[in-house]
Formats: sequence, C-alpha cells, structure tokens
Amino acid sequence: MNSRRKFIGTMASGIATTLASPRGVLGANERIRVGIIGIGDRGTEISHQALQCENVDFVAFSDVYTKRLENAKRLAPNAATYLDHRRLLDDKSIDAVLIATPQHLHCEHFINSLNAGKHVYQEKTMAFTVEHAKRMRIAYKSAGKRTVQIGHQACSSGQVPDAMSFLSDNKLGQITAVHMHMYRNTPHGKPQWSRPVYPDMTPENILWDSFQGEAQKHAFDPNRYINWRFFWDYSGGNVYENMCHQLSFWYKCLNLQIPKAISMTGGVYLWKDGREVPDTMNVSIEQPEEMLVSWDSGFGNSQLGVSEDVLGTDGTISKGQQIRYTPQKVNQPTGVELVGGTGTSPKAHMQNFFDCIRSGQETNCPFDLGFRVSIACRMAVESYRRGRSVRWDAHKEEIV
Repeated sequence: MNSRRKFIGTMASGIATTLASPRGVLGANERIRVGIIGIGDRGTEISHQALQCENVDFVAFSDVYTKRLENAKRLAPNAATYLDHRRLLDDKSIDAVLIATPQHLHCEHFINSLNAGKHVYQEKTMAFTVEHAKRMRIAYKSAGKRTVQIGHQACSSGQVPDAMSFLSDNKLGQITAVHMHMYRNTPHGKPQWSRPVYPDMTPENILWDSFQGEAQKHAFDPNRYINWRFFWDYSGGNVYENMCHQLSFWYKCLNLQIPKAISMTGGVYLWKDGREVPDTMNVSIEQPEEMLVSWDSGFGNSQLGVSEDVLGTDGTISKGQQIRYTPQKVNQPTGVELVGGTGTSPKAHMQNFFDCIRSGQETNCPFDLGFRVSIACRMAVESYRRGRSVRWDAHKEEIV
C-alpha cells in the first residue's frame, strides 16, 4: 500500500535507534528540544508560541492524521514526524512534549510522556474523567522532577497579579459569589465549532483506533474525528473548552478547592447538527469555602461576551478585557476604584513553562490546579448527563 501513511512512517523510521541518552538538568541558556503530540489547529497555535521563545528547538511532531503531519513541516521543515506518539517519546534527546490532542486522549499521552522522562505542557482540560485524573496524578508523583504546565493560559496573564493586589488587605471583605459568563455567536448556517469533512479523511490517512483510544468503539466516521468536540465520547463540550479557563483563573487567585456540589442544566437549543454536547447551559457550583460560583454560556448571542465578577461584602472585582476593583460604599465609604494595568505577552504561558524547566520552580498552572479544575468540570458534565445535582465524596474521591 503506497499511502502517505507508509511514506511518513518510512521517513521517520530508524530515528529513535540512534538518539542520545536522556539529558540532565538544563542550563539557563541551553536549548530545549521540543516535540508535540497533536498538531491540529490548537497544536499549531501553541507550537507558534513555543517557537517564539528563545533557545527552543522544535524537533518532532506526532498526529494520527497524515495531512496534519505534512502541514507541520511548514513550522519546522527538519523535524521528524510520527503517526504513533510513542515513537516520538522514544527520542531521548527530546526534553519537553506539548500535548494538544482531544480531551479523551489526554490521560494516555500525559502518562506516556512522563514515563518517557519528558517535561509536559498539557492542554486543557487536563483530565477527561475522575479516573483519568487519578491515573495522571500517580504518573505525576512518580515522575520526580518533571515540570508540568496545564494549558490554562489565563494563569500567566498580567491580570493575575492585578487580581491578587485587589484581593490584598481584605479589600473585598467576605466573598460569597462569583458570576461568570461566556457567550458567542456565529452567522446563520455556520455552527460554532463545526469543521468540514475533507475527501482525504479516510481510514488510510487517519489512525482511527489510535484516535478512539479508550473511548467507546465506533466504525470509522470522519465527522466524529474532525468534529470530536460534538460528542461525549471525546469531549466535555464548552465546560471543558471555556468554563475551565474562567474557573482556573479564580481557582488560582482564590485558592479554591474541589466543589462540594454542582448542578448543570441546558440543552442543544440552537445547533441541531448532530452534536451531543449542549450549546446553551448554566452551571451552579457550591464551593466548600461557602461560596457560590455560577457560569452560563451560549452560542446564539454574543452580547454578554466573556466576563467574571467576584462579589464580596466590601467590593467587587470585574474581569473582562480589563480587570478592575469597585468598592461597595456601604462598607467601604472611602474606597476608590482601581484598574489593573499589568501587560501580558502572547507567549507568557509557554515561556513560563520553559523558564520552569530550567529553574525547577513550579509553573503558573501546576498539576494540582489542573486536577481541581478537571474534577469540577467533570462534575458539571456528570450533572448534566445524569439530570440531577452531583456531589463530591472527598473521602472516596468520587462523584456521587
């Protein structure tokens, strides 16, 4: 079979057998050799961010779709390409791995990468299920001094130090609620997230079994492959795509723990295109810190946009394109409004990952934060799918 798959496999063959031994601690100016698992749209985006960082070499790409490996050569023409991510991980000269695969594959790729001795940048949401989160935790704790950054980019935003300054000196008083919104809109006939199926998306050019991973097995379906965000087998919907980002920022700044209980309602009200995940939803999160966090989202109107408001007895933090503090005059009659102004580089989160590989310091979005956010997101999805509120059994570490 003279397919592109065979061609690319042949091109990459033999490379792993001639590689150097694993490298030790990197010097401050030593180049970091990077590979990526999953070079689709998001993988390409974070690859560009990595290439903007100094002393970084992109040396390998892995993806289950041959066309994406061909396109990846435009980023780094001399990089090796692999359909099987394990071949990439066999390269002992690779220091760090970026993972930007569908959510149901995060556990497999994360664990394999740590077991191969790599530092890991894991795109959000970190874990797909509670079981995956626990398995990833075991691998992380067993990996020793490996740097892990979870891809909640807002955790490296300049708005973090701004928020922390607003939270200092008890400016907010007692916080009892956080309200978050995330709304989008698209033209008629152009559903949110929908991607076209191309003629070359065939079983010969896509490793279907590798894509399915541990998910429920289906016959080859290019629509399930390219529009994986539509299906519960592979996706947590917009909870995993966007609620996680907003939640991670405040979980970091307020040091929030796994929720006590969550209720999620909604449905596929707008885009009747075969998707299983809702396009309109509301999530209510009861935190053990005696705080109620709410998040609502929809794909049919963008008026409300993306915003978060932290509500305290003495003041409010409002976060959108800007972040600001507004005093509650009833309790802070002399308080003044404050506006954040700390800038953020587009590569800030990726740069923090590489900086921490060199310094050994904890990343801006470490494993534990990714773990807590993952559990919260899974609880929301389970609530929606079960049609009832769910609770977290902290002793058993189970959703009940």
